[in-house]
Amino acid sequence: MPGAPALWMIDVLTKPGADPMSVLSEVNETMVAEGHTGGRSLPGIYLQLAKARLTALVLITTAVGFIMASGPGRGLDWSTLLWTILGTALSAAAANALNQLAETRRDGLMLRTRHRPLPSGAVGPAHCLIFALVSAAVGLAVLAALVNPFAAGLALLTILLYILLYTPLKTVSTVNTLVGAVCGAIPPLIGWVAAAGTIEPGGWILAGLLFVWQIPHFFSLCWFYRRDYAQGGFVMLPVVDRSGALTCRVIVLSSLALLPLGLAATLLGHTGWVFAGGSIVLGLWLLSYGARLFARPSEVNARRLFLATIIYLPLLLCLMVIGRSVPGALGTVAQAADAVATAPE
Repeated sequence: MPGAPALWMIDVLTKPGADPMSVLSEVNETMVAEGHTGGRSLPGIYLQLAKARLTALVLITTAVGFIMASGPGRGLDWSTLLWTILGTALSAAAANALNQLAETRRDGLMLRTRHRPLPSGAVGPAHCLIFALVSAAVGLAVLAALVNPFAAGLALLTILLYILLYTPLKTVSTVNTLVGAVCGAIPPLIGWVAAAGTIEPGGWILAGLLFVWQIPHFFSLCWFYRRDYAQGGFVMLPVVDRSGALTCRVIVLSSLALLPLGLAATLLGHTGWVFAGGSIVLGLWLLSYGARLFARPSEVNARRLFLATIIYLPLLLCLMVIGRSVPGALGTVAQAADAVATAPE
């Protein structure tokens, strides 16, 4: 049944004592047996080349950046938002397809990626390259012509960083994760400049939140796929840090860093105290899972942290958007400062 392997993987990975590599092996064998590695529909192949779920996350953060930059005074330009989403989606699809093209051989060595279109033979390299180049050209053209050149420039920068720096670094240095996090932090800036025409402090805060969030998110994922990443020849911190001590410290520190970043959005007047309180509660909740992994390094605790990061981000972004329109009874620090400055003596 279509989609069943993915559902089995999620179901098994959320159970205590699950072995991710055994699950991946079973899923891979099932996909081969059911013909998932060949004969797929072309739209389905394109979705896989674009890494649809990852692209969806990119679009959500882009939309949040656009909404936050619009602000009560500017209003929400729905047509520009839609063009921004379309252009960013095509640009992200291009970057992901080019990444898979560059990593075809290594993807074929890993259980979790060997069923992708290129290593499975569902599509050829030339086809993938054409898809990527057309997607990039159309996406960048849409952003440049129908949004603004600044947004198009940021999208182009993301593609170049992802392909020319992040992808080759994955087999050379653990620094690759930081470069990848930069790529993941740019989409909300695309949304911000699409609405405001420039990057304001709120845009940098949103990008900072995305940058920092990716570290515990990816390291926890990589923790229980360490053997698979090592088999593919990728140099990730959880792979080379055999004891896990350094990885856990980085996870805890990055989780801690989310707390002041959340408060900064309120202090600068972009959200209200509802968001400030919510971001602290969510941040401490996420930190508790990082601390649990630090105290007892294990695949079970890494899996729990990974699931916590998935829950944390959409809740934080929802609070941020709500806080933009409903600052709360106490208002913001910026509003309070303005009130004091203009009050008669």
